[in-house]
Amino acid sequence: MSQNTAPPRNPNHSTAGAWAAGGTLFAGVLMLVTGFMDVFQGIAGIAEDDVYTRVGDYVFKFNLTTWGWIHLILGIVVAIAGFGILKGAEWGRVAGIALASLNVLFQFLFLPYQPWWALFSMAISVFVIWALATDEAYGRHEKF
Repeated sequence: MSQNTAPPRNPNHSTAGAWAAGGTLFAGVLMLVTGFMDVFQGIAGIAEDDVYTRVGDYVFKFNLTTWGWIHLILGIVVAIAGFGILKGAEWGRVAGIALASLNVLFQFLFLPYQPWWALFSMAISVFVIWALATDEAYGRHEKF
């Protein structure tokens, strides 16, 4: 005789909710990684002004040292928000959505210097926005 050892299903916990919670956890990790990568981009731009080459002539022209400082500051703030998301803080979720949106804008402006990385970073940021905006369990203070 076999016993059914499966735990009872919680009717309030849906599969979509599990995906959103997993997406939120993954979004926090991606925010940390994106933040650290932005810090490294910023350090490279500040240390050597000729690290990046311009692919074409665009309307948005900034000095690479300026871009380095922008990426360094944004990277630090994005990494802090990623840590807040992983800790389950509501401010982390709000900051994550706002900073991921800001990252999409800055990466769009950075396209002439690093087109493939900028597109990849924009795609990550769009996923982060989706994951943080669709997780309904976040407001109920549930642990991952």
